[in-house]
Amino acid sequence: MQLASHAAINSHHTFLIACALFLAAMHKAAHGVSDPTEVTSLLAMKESIGDGLNRLSNWMGDDPCETPRWTGVYCAPIDGTQYISELRLMNMNFTGILAPHVGNLTHLSILNLMWNTLQGPIPPEIGKLNNLSLLLFDGNEFSGTLPPELGNLSKLNRLQIDSNNLSGPLPPSLQGLSSVRHIHLNNNSLTGNIPKELGQLPQLLHLLLDNNNLSGELPPALSNISTLVILQLDNNKFSGSIPSSYSTLVNLSKLSLRNCSLNGTIPDLSALPYLAYLDLSKNQLSGSLPSLRSPSDVLTTIDLSFNNLDGEVPSNYYSFLNLEFLILENNSLNGTFSANVLTHNAFPATQSILLFNLQYNNFSEFNPGGLSSVPNVTFRLFGNPVCNDVAGNAPLNSYCVQDSTAVLNLSDMTVATQDFALCSENACDEARGQEIVPGLLAQGTCDCVYPLVVGYRLKSPSFAVFPSYIDDFIAYVASGLRMEDYQVYVSHYRWEPGPRLRMTIKLFPDSSVHEFEQDQVEYLYSVFTSWSFTPNNTFGPYELLSFTIGFPYNDVSGSGIDGNSLSAGAVAGIVSAAVVFTIVVAAAMFVLRKHRHQYAVATKSGIKQHERIKVAGVKSFSYVDMARATNNFDNSMQVGQGGYGKVYRAIMNDGLVVAIKRAETGSLQGSKEFYTEIELLSRVHHRNLVSLIGYCDDEGEQMLVYEYMANGTLHDHLNSHSKAPLDFSTRLQVALGSAKGILYLHTEANPPIYHRDIKASNILLDEKRRAKVADFGISKLAPAADLEGDAGGYVSTVVKGTPGYLDPEYFYTHMLTDKSDVYSFGVVLLEIVTGMQPIYNGKNLVREVRRAKERGAMLEMVDSRMGVYPTECMFPLIELAILCSKDEMKLRPSIAEVVRTLTAIWQSTPLTDSSKFFSEASLEMEVDHAKRPSSSNPSLPSLASVPSMVTESLLSGAILEIYPR
Repeated sequence: MQLASHAAINSHHTFLIACALFLAAMHKAAHGVSDPTEVTSLLAMKESIGDGLNRLSNWMGDDPCETPRWTGVYCAPIDGTQYISELRLMNMNFTGILAPHVGNLTHLSILNLMWNTLQGPIPPEIGKLNNLSLLLFDGNEFSGTLPPELGNLSKLNRLQIDSNNLSGPLPPSLQGLSSVRHIHLNNNSLTGNIPKELGQLPQLLHLLLDNNNLSGELPPALSNISTLVILQLDNNKFSGSIPSSYSTLVNLSKLSLRNCSLNGTIPDLSALPYLAYLDLSKNQLSGSLPSLRSPSDVLTTIDLSFNNLDGEVPSNYYSFLNLEFLILENNSLNGTFSANVLTHNAFPATQSILLFNLQYNNFSEFNPGGLSSVPNVTFRLFGNPVCNDVAGNAPLNSYCVQDSTAVLNLSDMTVATQDFALCSENACDEARGQEIVPGLLAQGTCDCVYPLVVGYRLKSPSFAVFPSYIDDFIAYVASGLRMEDYQVYVSHYRWEPGPRLRMTIKLFPDSSVHEFEQDQVEYLYSVFTSWSFTPNNTFGPYELLSFTIGFPYNDVSGSGIDGNSLSAGAVAGIVSAAVVFTIVVAAAMFVLRKHRHQYAVATKSGIKQHERIKVAGVKSFSYVDMARATNNFDNSMQVGQGGYGKVYRAIMNDGLVVAIKRAETGSLQGSKEFYTEIELLSRVHHRNLVSLIGYCDDEGEQMLVYEYMANGTLHDHLNSHSKAPLDFSTRLQVALGSAKGILYLHTEANPPIYHRDIKASNILLDEKRRAKVADFGISKLAPAADLEGDAGGYVSTVVKGTPGYLDPEYFYTHMLTDKSDVYSFGVVLLEIVTGMQPIYNGKNLVREVRRAKERGAMLEMVDSRMGVYPTECMFPLIELAILCSKDEMKLRPSIAEVVRTLTAIWQSTPLTDSSKFFSEASLEMEVDHAKRPSSSNPSLPSLASVPSMVTESLLSGAILEIYPR
């Protein structure tokens, strides 16, 4: 019997090998062979390139797409034939020329030749690449003129040919780039006018033409580009004045026209709500200083130096909340100045410098006031009449010292340092590239790991002092890479002429391992080389300088993610053979069925374990782990019941208390869907979202393991007499925290998530009563975003939500958008204010509050258990809740506007001992950095008693773009 069993198993293995061989043949047939024309073209390109380091040594044979692929070549199958979809050949030290044969690669979407030394003209045949999305030639030595044929690239998103030797005019045919978002042609020798036809580009975000020899007048037609965010034209030879129509570029974040030979007056710029960086220095501009939006919490830099400007400095120039540099030297400005205005402004404590450079003007009087008490302020007045006689006036004398450092020094290297003293006994193998993770030092973790090193440069940032923004930048990069903040570290950085910010970024593997897996390395490389980061107006456009892969990782230039998949035609071509083969195998395997049964049962657990995917940051638990932690799912451990299933409080082996959500039979998903949801949830990290710790997919069970919230749900606190009532400060804290969590889901999660079931019972409170939004997942994914991260609404076949919280327009139309979550959150706000449930005693809470407003009795609806509260803050809070719960989507604010308004209400809350409005818990809610305002909403509530600066900001629609991380 035993021999027979072994024979049966051996026969079974034989059939499995036969299956594998047959499937391998089908795989080859499905993916097909490479297009011969493209193969010939690649070999011709190789012949024209000087490859001193022999990087293209594997470019031989007739199949560049067969594993291992040719270096830098990425393919995609179409109807049984492999076509080249991407060429990523940056930093290869190539010389020579680019052969015209590149025009035969008509399926290319990415052509990346950055940071080589290729010379000669750009082949006009590139105009044939009608599927091209990224054309990246930065840092070469291409010469000659831009071929007009580039205008044929209607799908092009990014045109980057900066830092080359191009000459001649900009071709008007570039107006054909109907999809282009980024044009970077700076640092060349281009001549002639800027064609007015560029004003017809409907989606352009960044236009960088600085450091060329362009001339003529600035075309007013550029004001037609309503999407324009950065206009950078420094160091050219223009004539004439700045067109007044540029004041209508309402999305402009950066206007830089330094050293452009411009004259005339500066137009009114007060209608530019998002303007953060203004540099018009070194021109011949005259007249008074321009009007700027006030108040503004986005303006960081104003440089109008070396012009012929006169008159007084508008008082609001000293009141911009995030101002870093105000440089007005070498003009004819006059009048008096009192520094007392500075002592009344709440400049951010994190701001490392505030520079006022008024040297070489005609100021005759200066009152330093309390300037010495304002931290981090540098004030320079040298070269003004007020400094002619400063003998005996010590305070004034200190401001009248000539100081050449009162302008930004771009050459200084600034190194970010960390204290590694705690890890002095932990010696890493530095010779092989091991390092300690700086982001974990505060936790006393000194593990040695192998990082990846990335050379990175911000080409046009909208700030001048990086330390104020470095935490936000790390969070931005980490989010784009689906990593934790501690895994990203800026080891050093320096300013370069432009100004541009060059830096070295180190990427560290997860804290539980010492090195990245190879597929993770390939993924990170792919994100950087495909420009997959969502555009950010503060940090502006970026460029990858290098991606260094050392020990123990393998080079990814010749391997990586193919993107190969079975096309419909290939599948159809092999179905018949597969069916026949399957029937033969099934008949033979039937004979072995009894012998295999026992073998399969014995290995079932092992197969299941093998099928589990590995998700960074979350743990895989067995059913036994879950049963042990919940005392075999004892009813005494159950703390909740939801649509997904029961929720248990559990204690893990290491003593960690967690919450386990156990799926009911009707909530079970397919294995693929379940792991997809886990992978999604593992990437969602925010202090106001409940974190996923792990999962269980074992013994036919599916469970999710979350962090445990000791204080239960908001619903419990508002409706249970067994819990202490929440005061106004705590309720406002919960509202703001919840809104920030939702904002993260809408704008920072990748892909974005619409919750669809925002309600009080899905808002949990931790031990400090910090709000965390729960119960979001893959079933609520927002529509896929485009290359720039834009997404709209979509039609849901099944309306999901909870009665009382459900968006009425979503209910009737099935059209789900982010405003559906805003409606539900508005209902939650009303619950927070009134303490009533959405539907109580047969009444609808939204309707009842509206009626109370109509009869002027809103305060009668306020929960009496709240205790004392400031009426001047309660009114706008109720108004905001009513606005969020409007029946029509278009009348509701965005969640970003909601966060901005709640932040303003919180900031305006009176500071009194009895109210505890600034309790320890409240103070933990840091106000997010104000970067770029979101879309305006004129219907936002009036905050009559909020400080005027905040009120005007709200009513003007200067809504912040919040960075929730």
